[in-house]
Amino acid sequence: MAGLKLVFALLAFAASVFASSVELVTPLGVRATSYCGQYDSVTSGNYILYLDQWGLDDATSGSDCASITSSSGSEIAWSATWTWTGGTGVKAYTNVALNSGLNQKLSAISSIPTSWSWSQSITSSSVADVAYDLFTSSSSGGSNEYEIMIWLSNTNSGPISYTYSSSGDAEPIASSISIGGYTWDLYYGSNGSNYVYSFLVQSGTITSFSSDIMDFFDYLVDYEDFSTSQYLTTVEAGTEETSGSATLTTSSYSVSIST
Repeated sequence: MAGLKLVFALLAFAASVFASSVELVTPLGVRATSYCGQYDSVTSGNYILYLDQWGLDDATSGSDCASITSSSGSEIAWSATWTWTGGTGVKAYTNVALNSGLNQKLSAISSIPTSWSWSQSITSSSVADVAYDLFTSSSSGGSNEYEIMIWLSNTNSGPISYTYSSSGDAEPIASSISIGGYTWDLYYGSNGSNYVYSFLVQSGTITSFSSDIMDFFDYLVDYEDFSTSQYLTTVEAGTEETSGSATLTTSSYSVSIST
């Protein structure tokens, strides 16, 4: 009996060690650590992988784990697997953020070239989106004032808006905007902390996106009186998770800021 107790104790210890630090082996044989903590982050080159489970307390149960699968030069590959139940608010924005070239006025930026190839396995009843998320401030290093989102995918979710239809759908402030070879609808509202502009692709999902993000700012400057004196503080790309289950796999992602 004592021998059996020792065996069970060793098995329990091994299980706890495995659960606290998981390593994934990618198809290329690269070992990728999977991060699952609420605000875990890891830096690789010009990027930071953030879990950012800021709405975790609204969930009844769930989890969110992400890992960098490769990183070379200006490109990075990463994946995230999540499942959430309970609550109607966003639970997390698992993303990769740029950590170079920021805190410059829009007037000083000539282009923000980006390329993002990704795929997603998601349950049909899930509520989520795949999007870029950018923030600006009126001063370098100051508090964020504006949030600009570019949605490449929308699964049963919806953008922030000041106006909604009788059926509860957000209403755009502009429709059929042509940017980067795609057609977008633009929404505007406030999340209580920032004014939020959201560009949603009008139909379908963009799983291979190559564009200049500066074109979206140019539109806001030309048609929404957005100030070029705003400082670009944050450039992120990832998945906003509300409920359900999904795995987002980014095979290649890059973004940079050119002046």
